[in-house]
Amino acid sequence: MKLRQTAWLTSSLVIVSVLLAACSSSSSSSTSSSTSTSSAPTASGSTGALKTGLKVYVIPKNLGNNYFTTADSANTGGAIAALTTLGENGTETSGTAATPASQIPAIQAAISKGANVLIVSATDPTALCPTLNSAMQRGITVITYDSDAPACRDMFINQASTAAIGTSEVDLLASELHDTGQIAIVSAAASATNQNAWIGYMKQQLAKYPNMKLVATVYGNDDPTTSTQVTQGLLQQYPNLKGIISPTTVGIAAAAAVLDTDKYRGKVLLTGLGTPDSLKKYVSDGTIKAFELWNPANLGYLAGYAAVEFASEKVNGSQGQTFSAGKLGSYTIGADKTVLLGPPFVFNSSNINNFNF
Repeated sequence: MKLRQTAWLTSSLVIVSVLLAACSSSSSSSTSSSTSTSSAPTASGSTGALKTGLKVYVIPKNLGNNYFTTADSANTGGAIAALTTLGENGTETSGTAATPASQIPAIQAAISKGANVLIVSATDPTALCPTLNSAMQRGITVITYDSDAPACRDMFINQASTAAIGTSEVDLLASELHDTGQIAIVSAAASATNQNAWIGYMKQQLAKYPNMKLVATVYGNDDPTTSTQVTQGLLQQYPNLKGIISPTTVGIAAAAAVLDTDKYRGKVLLTGLGTPDSLKKYVSDGTIKAFELWNPANLGYLAGYAAVEFASEKVNGSQGQTFSAGKLGSYTIGADKTVLLGPPFVFNSSNINNFNF
């Protein structure tokens, strides 16, 4: 896959200010004029107008999740902002739990309302497929972002290299632990495609650190209460635990709150994937030394552009095709109809205050 690195420290990211407010209703929407036009390069470099007035439904794993609020919202410059820029009718909707049982009815409702495009963060790699395949058979474009359902989508917008995320989190914790000690993983849902792929690479990378032992992987289901409980359970079950990796923004924030005491701070080290605003306190007081992420608003924005490009038949997912994602620049489609946002970025005490999202 041809990888395109996103420049995290460009001025456009530094000036982004994001309110991480939880969604309080079952959906939010942003509509725009259906008369505007845009153009983008095809693989051959020709240009033409994109379709406008498309009914696009952005369906995250669940509503009320700050990560997806950032990725999707018009206010944060996420997916709905991109759709508005392109003259589409964008609506965010999903269930309240990060489970297929909660997400599938939202997908079905979007289809029944005449969706032209679905942008979905999959809660399960296969459970959504009957519904998504039905949508595709009706001519609805299906784009996955953040978490993939590879057998039932047109393209996948990936945050960063799956291998790079998994291996770098292990390397980060290993450097803090001097390559020694018991560690555990606090994941999201047991069925989450992205979480399981990252964890697979974590386990491979751990082979390079024979004195670090993975003693448990637990699941907080992207729920703060459950994530808190499973973290507390780890500390009780493994009194010699030295480190935790939580590759989920909900999980790492919950784990940090548990570890932010004199008993554990600096003694059980924590890293993973989180947002700067939610973790600044814990970096400041030493509960977390460093963690990683990408810009979730940029991920959603890229998904919005890719979805409209595909629905307008400017691209078909073939490897090597390029398209414009507006302010983010040009992107190239890689293997398996995947587009890569860029590499993970490490946040620590030296740089975290430069970011606001």
